[in-house]
Amino acid sequence: MAIQVLDQNTINQIAAGEVVERPASVVKELMENAIDAGATAVTVEIKEGGIGFIRITDNGCGIPKEELPLAFLRHSTSKIRSAEDLITVSSLGFRGEALSSIAAVSQVELITKTASSLTGSRYQIEGGTEKGLEEVGAPDGTTFISRNLFFNTPARRKFLKTAATEGAHVADLVEKIALSHPEISIRLIVNNQNKLHTSGNHNLKDIIYTVYGREIAANLIPIHAESEMARVDGFIGKPVIARGNRNFENYFINGRYIKSGLISKAIEDGYKSYMMQHKYPFTMLHFTVEPEYIDVNVHPSKMELRFKDGETMYRMVCQAVSEALSGKELIPEVSFAPEKQEPEMKPQKPEMKPEPKSGTGHREPEPFEKKRMVAMGIREERAPYRAEQPKSSIPQAESKKEEAPKREAPKQETPKQEAPKQIEMFDGRLLSEKARYRHRLIGQVFDTYWLVEYNENLYIIDQHAAHEKVLFERTFASLKSREYTSQLISPPIILTLSMQEEELLKRHMDVFTEVGFEIEHFGGSEYAVRAVPDNLFSLAKKELLLEMLDGLTEDGTGAGSESVYDRIATMSCKAAVKGNNRLSDREANELIDQLLGLENPYTCPHGRPTIVSISKYEMEKKFKRIV
Repeated sequence: MAIQVLDQNTINQIAAGEVVERPASVVKELMENAIDAGATAVTVEIKEGGIGFIRITDNGCGIPKEELPLAFLRHSTSKIRSAEDLITVSSLGFRGEALSSIAAVSQVELITKTASSLTGSRYQIEGGTEKGLEEVGAPDGTTFISRNLFFNTPARRKFLKTAATEGAHVADLVEKIALSHPEISIRLIVNNQNKLHTSGNHNLKDIIYTVYGREIAANLIPIHAESEMARVDGFIGKPVIARGNRNFENYFINGRYIKSGLISKAIEDGYKSYMMQHKYPFTMLHFTVEPEYIDVNVHPSKMELRFKDGETMYRMVCQAVSEALSGKELIPEVSFAPEKQEPEMKPQKPEMKPEPKSGTGHREPEPFEKKRMVAMGIREERAPYRAEQPKSSIPQAESKKEEAPKREAPKQETPKQEAPKQIEMFDGRLLSEKARYRHRLIGQVFDTYWLVEYNENLYIIDQHAAHEKVLFERTFASLKSREYTSQLISPPIILTLSMQEEELLKRHMDVFTEVGFEIEHFGGSEYAVRAVPDNLFSLAKKELLLEMLDGLTEDGTGAGSESVYDRIATMSCKAAVKGNNRLSDREANELIDQLLGLENPYTCPHGRPTIVSISKYEMEKKFKRIV
């Protein structure tokens, strides 16, 4: 195949593909240009998610008429003059690729006026081809309009998401830029509706309140630290507002929103002793870093940043977060149930607990115990020591155990024994109907673990993990079979959602409604939850829905009813009986029956084991009965 030079139109479209991925890319480049132009007010307006229409208006310095054609040439820029300027560049954009790339894949109209000009200029360019330049009346600043994105590259346009999804990406970007520049008044209009308007009063906390709501704004801790290479200012959140993903970890370097594995690790390590596992903090940090310590010459579509001295940056951030948290009263504020109870005098010493019943001593449950068993979801009419349903074939488990069971030792021990095999523990014996008659419930230790003797093995069952598993399987099955009821909440739960969370909720609203939620728009970015599935009534708190939304991704990998069912079922596990909560023998037997009636009772929904075993042979070895 002969080598040939590509035509300019193809070159421009290839270059545009590196800069303009979606409408949000256009908004990003144009807002950064407006900020670099010294604007103190920027208005972003989009329709059809930005695919059909984008208009960005600023009150910056404007572009002289004679420079307009140059502005749309590749690698034309007013930010730098030579490669040496890259070392000290402080503007958000400097490559000169934005306008040419946008013009290559959309229909562009630009109206601009400088303060020294009597009139403004109107410039039109479509698909990289100039269409006109004329004088018009205009205020100081620049208005940039992009229509029909990817109109001349339909193959790329079909890869865009829905208008709502693309609009959510734009909204998220505008929020990030507003948070990174509290000194600039930023307004977002979506389909003729105002979605965001910041005052530009330099108050970062005001913008946090506007974007994230009252709860987060009320649980912020100010942070400040500095070193030779950088300074950091802003806010971190108390652990009470932690989330299930890193979406609320926000940090900006020299006014640019970026992502950095190094900074994320430093933040999370600073929180380590204050945060539950798999929870991530809210942060809003502004870094000012000397230009010589960072490499800013990265691709404009990437948010990663490289540091010259990463170790120093890590130490500064980790220490700043840890010191900000240290000494603070981080006790979460809780609200009590409407019904008031008389204060109860607490004894100085812990209350004495009733003596545990022996494994063979059984009694009929008292009335309050029956109610508790119903609330726990444990059936009360079945007799103990019975399997719910015999299983003809049991899945073989390969779950990890700290002490794996051995093969049953023969009565006459031999010096050599076969290696322990996990498969023996769950080969059908423990779950068979005959085996259930021979189980012997010995008792409970530490008010958490139940001991069951069967054949020549001791089985240890974690009551919390076991109950979690039972509730998860039952909830998931009822959701899939549509066997559920709703329960009204009064007063309703009010959720304040970001635009991205709002889009996720709207996308999955049918599924939430199908499984028993009643959620309606409450005005602005707030939604009222008026009913929940009845098995979640005791857990009806705003964290429930927020955690489920955190677990649903917008790119389709977590979409669909199966994902929503899984999240709801997982949330139901929070109703499980906890450790250090003594159950009666009957309650324990009912719970064990239900656990062993599942096809896979071996791990809880979070992957922790529900059952471990110790063989008689292993115990006799420990006591030196076998050498």
